[in-house]
Amino acid sequence: MTLETTLQRRFTVHGVDEAPSRGHLVEGASFEDAALHYVADCHPAADADDEVALLVEDCETGERQCFRIDLVTGETAPCA
Repeated sequence: MTLETTLQRRFTVHGVDEAPSRGHLVEGASFEDAALHYVADCHPAADADDEVALLVEDCETGERQCFRIDLVTGETAPCA
């Protein structure tokens, strides 16, 4: 039997049009995982295309990634 553990990291997540001070602390295995946890927990308002754009920042490294999430299907993609 193999015991698998997924390292949880700390991220801040906020809408791309919001100030960073409005960010929420979220734990996740990856940037994308953190963005999806944010959507599940905070239920952000969608734009006209039923999407939300989020900026996710790793609390340890400061690295940032942006995602567009389709709130109907749950599909994610990098911001264009």
